[in-house]
Amino acid sequence: MGEPLPQDPERHEPPSTDTQRRSTWRKAQRLRLIEDELRSRPLTSRELADLLREPIRTVQRALSDLEQMSRGVEKRGGRYHIPHRREPLDPVEVLTVHAAVRLLYHHAPAHHSRYISALHKIAHSLPEATRRVLNESVVVNTARRSDDGTLERVALAWERHQVLRFDYKRPNGELERGNELCVYFVEVSRANLAPYVIGLERRRRGEVRTFKLGRMLNPATLSDTYTIPEDFNPRDYLTDAWGVIGGQNPITVRLRFTPDAAYRVLEGGYPNASEPLIYADGSVELDIRAGTDHTGLPRELIPWILSWGPRVDVLGPAFVRRHWLGELRAALRRHEPEFGAAGEAPVSPEPHPPS
Repeated sequence: MGEPLPQDPERHEPPSTDTQRRSTWRKAQRLRLIEDELRSRPLTSRELADLLREPIRTVQRALSDLEQMSRGVEKRGGRYHIPHRREPLDPVEVLTVHAAVRLLYHHAPAHHSRYISALHKIAHSLPEATRRVLNESVVVNTARRSDDGTLERVALAWERHQVLRFDYKRPNGELERGNELCVYFVEVSRANLAPYVIGLERRRRGEVRTFKLGRMLNPATLSDTYTIPEDFNPRDYLTDAWGVIGGQNPITVRLRFTPDAAYRVLEGGYPNASEPLIYADGSVELDIRAGTDHTGLPRELIPWILSWGPRVDVLGPAFVRRHWLGELRAALRRHEPEFGAAGEAPVSPEPHPPS
């Protein structure tokens, strides 16, 4: 047998099958994402590169590929777009979609590029003029962009029914490590419009719990999968929720509002509220049913009650009234130096006229 031929140092080995497969998958994924973006609104190649975090030359090659594939790509004024026919909305539906997009934009968990992309897709069914103005108002604020992966991890865990492991920063500042959650539902709180994740926390308490997405840290999906129980109904779980705390020993809180606040109460729109009782002096009384936390307090309802200041009185239950009064007294003690000897705030010599 002869000597083995020497290896040519300039000769490169052909890529492996796995490498080729991964490259093909990434290219297909890139083309699909670009196609989705262009169906939602016109974009330049630079804007696409920023959204996908890809080199601009890579995006330009992908655009050329889409054009050769006859995917309907059109170019006008330096912007690429894939128009499509859509069922027209009536004026009320147009306003509803517009309001939904603006609400979601203002209360996004983070101005993540994929979150913003979803808003553009929701707006896609609007008439062109309305959609153009709305798209201009939805801007990715890079100062607020989140790169921690929480949004993606929660979304993947929910879609694939994979257990989500994460640490959690509790409201008191303590760090709760190693939660393992079977994600059942994602809810936007009525109280603060922040997203919360609801599911079975299997490692610590073995019960359905609610976690604020913005406090979830170091998320990772596990290989373990789960099935959402048939008897879990988010409507039932959230029936007594003022925000997202529901299904946990709800209580009824009775409130009485002063006449100058009555008109706001009578406008309604408050969840789980009874029909208001109107007194001869113009004051209004009503009951509100709300879920409680592990201490038995309607924790989400209390800030709303406090927001009414002196225009509300908590009539019961007694322990809720004590907590409410305690919060008011604590605020008064903190600002006591600003008050006169009689416990009243000094009167400004030139008070501002009411607005």
